[in-house]
Amino acid sequence: MRCYYCGASLDFTDYCPECEADVRIWKKIYRMSNRFYNDGLEKARVRDLTGAVRSLNMSLRCNKANIEARNLLGLVYYELGETVNALSEWVISKSMFSDGNPASDYLSRVQKSAAQLENTNQTIRKFNQSLTYCRQGNYDLAVIQLKKVLSLNPRMVKGHQLLALLYMREERFDLAMRSLRHAEQIDTNNTNTMRYMQECREHLKANGKLKPQKAEEETVTYQSGNDIIIRPAKFTDHTAVRTVVNLLIGAAIGVAVVSFLVVPGIRQRMNADAGAQVVEANQTISAKDQTIQNLEDEIASMDEEVADAESAIDSANEKTEAYSQLLNAYVSYAEEDYTTAGELLADVDRDLLDTDEQAVYDSMMEVVESAVLQAAWEEGRSVYGTGDYETAITLFLTVAETDPAYEEGELAYYLAFAYNYLEDYENALKWFNVAAENASKSSTRRTAQSMAEDLESKGYTAAE
Repeated sequence: MRCYYCGASLDFTDYCPECEADVRIWKKIYRMSNRFYNDGLEKARVRDLTGAVRSLNMSLRCNKANIEARNLLGLVYYELGETVNALSEWVISKSMFSDGNPASDYLSRVQKSAAQLENTNQTIRKFNQSLTYCRQGNYDLAVIQLKKVLSLNPRMVKGHQLLALLYMREERFDLAMRSLRHAEQIDTNNTNTMRYMQECREHLKANGKLKPQKAEEETVTYQSGNDIIIRPAKFTDHTAVRTVVNLLIGAAIGVAVVSFLVVPGIRQRMNADAGAQVVEANQTISAKDQTIQNLEDEIASMDEEVADAESAIDSANEKTEAYSQLLNAYVSYAEEDYTTAGELLADVDRDLLDTDEQAVYDSMMEVVESAVLQAAWEEGRSVYGTGDYETAITLFLTVAETDPAYEEGELAYYLAFAYNYLEDYENALKWFNVAAENASKSSTRRTAQSMAEDLESKGYTAAE
């Protein structure tokens, strides 16, 4: 454990051995974070994933640098089918601690699997489409879309819950119970799942459709990989006897069919009209043309879906990169390295950020720009004092692009004299006029006005 104030290693005492700060409260908060992490780990092991999410979020509220809790939260989100939330947690974890962090391995596995990324984007797009159908009242289309979602991501608890709600709306409580049982197998203690199941049981019991518990005792359930197998507890194999009987029955039926149906049918087909064959050929050609057209339409539709998927993947990668760059900039910002922070923020696409992250970006950019302007102003004055007027002009113009009246007109005053020393009297006259209008000191304004009048009397005109 390290001191919250100076970063030194703490011992068993209540004070930091380096800065002597009182760290009792910090130690309690650190232990609370670990306790919530252990609670979340225990809940995740028994598949109480909702409870695990709550405990791990509490752990991170106590200590946002708890890398183990953040990585486990990402794994729980991934198991719940919420891949975007999982990626967000792993990206934050990697930005805070990159050496030997398992989050790097998790991210690389997801990003290297093109099929998995495609499934993720398809799942998100189709789930959002099903929500849109629900809002529009197209519940049948919503059910179809949700089935596609669950075929792509069977672990998506929210998808099972929404499908169950749609079945409950149609009073198909047996199908709703089936979806809720799938959700319960993924997240055993989800409050919404248990509430929906209770409501379904009440309706099934009222309708007399609730199956007795004895039926469960007559079956054996076990898991093979990701599949759940249900078979009768007791069964007897009569396969050999049934095979012999079926062969005898099939032979008898075959003889009867040949005698009474096949032979007369052959004779009838031999006497069929040739015109019927022509009609059949025309119908076949027409059907094939229609099939070809349908296949071409299907190919065009698949090409559009592939283009949409590639666009969605590119968008997700760009957004992930933007968040990673923002976090790196924030690290430099927190260390007051505003030059590095400004360079990193310049590479961030602000439009890819959410509302809260845009607010962080704006606040950081405001401080960074102010610091950069101040640094350029101070460096310009320094080189001005050494007589390097060309470098001073370059630095002063960098500040003037943002605020020509910077430092209450002092910037224009220095810039005008730098041009004057270089005998660039048109630009000198321009900035003497700016200084005369904006300088806060009366002596500066008088000097600037006097210099401007002197240059105008010599026939010089201010530069544009």
